[in-house]
Amino acid sequence: MSTSASPTAEGTAPASQPQPPAAPPAPPAAHAPLHGTALLLGTLSLSLATFMNVLDSSIANVSIPSIAGDLGVSPTQGTWVITSFGVANAISVPLTGWLTQRFGAVRLFTMSVLLFVLTSWLCGFASSLEMLVFFRVLQGLVAGPMIPLSQTLLLASYPRALAGTALALWGVTTLVAPVVGPLLGGWITDNISWPWIFYINVPVGLLAGLLTWGIYRHRETPVRKLPIDTVGLSLLVLWVGALQLMLDKGKELDWFASAEITILAAVAVVAFAVFLVWELTDKHPVVDLRLFARRNFAFGAMALSVAYALFFGNVVLLPLWLQQWMGYTATSAGMALAPVGVFAILLTPLVGRKVGQWDPRRMATGAFVVFSLVLWLRSHFTVQTDFIHILIPTLIQGAAMAFFFIPLTTITLAGLPPERIPSAAGLSNFTRITAGAMGTSISTTLWDSRAAMHHAHLTEGLVQGQGAFAAALDQLTTSGLSQAQALAQINRMIDQQAYTRAADDIFLGSAAIFLLLIGMIWFTQRPASAGAAADAGGAH
Repeated sequence: MSTSASPTAEGTAPASQPQPPAAPPAPPAAHAPLHGTALLLGTLSLSLATFMNVLDSSIANVSIPSIAGDLGVSPTQGTWVITSFGVANAISVPLTGWLTQRFGAVRLFTMSVLLFVLTSWLCGFASSLEMLVFFRVLQGLVAGPMIPLSQTLLLASYPRALAGTALALWGVTTLVAPVVGPLLGGWITDNISWPWIFYINVPVGLLAGLLTWGIYRHRETPVRKLPIDTVGLSLLVLWVGALQLMLDKGKELDWFASAEITILAAVAVVAFAVFLVWELTDKHPVVDLRLFARRNFAFGAMALSVAYALFFGNVVLLPLWLQQWMGYTATSAGMALAPVGVFAILLTPLVGRKVGQWDPRRMATGAFVVFSLVLWLRSHFTVQTDFIHILIPTLIQGAAMAFFFIPLTTITLAGLPPERIPSAAGLSNFTRITAGAMGTSISTTLWDSRAAMHHAHLTEGLVQGQGAFAAALDQLTTSGLSQAQALAQINRMIDQQAYTRAADDIFLGSAAIFLLLIGMIWFTQRPASAGAAADAGGAH
């Protein structure tokens, strides 16, 4: 097997969203398609593993406040649970092709699933944030091969004429999981405890792993030893890790007033510069940076990554705001997020069929306009906004998601020779997942910063003993509160307003950036034929 098992689909996206169908690996041609019960059970096992992987990303979003409170850290620090998984997963995605050729697709997939089960179990046992982040890093590393290899094995299970059906079945799994994730995560967090959002992976993963091994162990792909770019991989881990640590800990350590942050920034810059030089000159680079010389790939991958960073950062921010400042439980926050999958499920099959006929640049432009509209609507949220008005933009967002991933992936991979598509899809997914993790850190940091600014502005005119402030203080003290309790109550109300206005600022700024990104789409060329869409997973 040459490039068939490279990460041509996507890495695990740590968020509540459908996975972008992106150039599935070519199925190995050495084995005949499965039939009957074996085909049914094979499809079930691969779908279960994919469902578990995607579910585990979206299920954690609504649980962050509970995790942070239980472990004695701030909700902003709690988001490290998400970003650590995303960064580790992004780093492991480009290694999928090499690992597959070294160990075989079936063995690697089964090992990945079972190790995912083990790391999920360890996440549930974590007694501190440091332990949980460490186990989430391990979980992200072992999760990398699961989604691309699930496509590889699924396509090998069906006759070539039914490849579209196979991908459609696979795609439904990745679309349903983000709907179920927030609801299930919220219910588990409120009614049991947050560790069970990880423990539920154990029975599902064991069943998926055992079924996969039982059905596919005699259909192993050829293995061979290939060189690996250890220097490039080490530099990749170094600069991505240093940059993410800098973003995660910057606010806590007062940014560049801290020697630690300054050192992390210097390490990230130097390691990135050396990484660029090394990868452009090595014979077997871990990522093929020469792909950025192609106009469609460069602008397509950049638009996809920046848009995903905006999307994912806002997806994490919304449940934090709802639970911290609007009094929502994890369950009700999950209900506010779940409808995002409705239009995505309904429209994605249409987009998959039409992306080779319609101009994908127009489709992506429409998606960005709708994303901008959704975020503009959210920028009008106040502390009095009711559940229905929070729900409506989430519902609309599903339509944008359907027209976002497939067209942009088609644009990014258009015009590439077949042998370069696995590397291109792997690099595109690496940049997308990394951008998503960084988008989370940036959005939560900006949220705290803008909230502090708004808090200062709201309290500028408040002087004890004067006007409305004095009246509010008197009312609270006469109701039985001590002066300290009354002041704390007033401060809480001011914080609620400040954090709501700060969230509105981020929503509005993100809406504007989405509109600016439209220009980047139109620097690309329209794919020449419907064949490009097929290469990009258009059968979905």
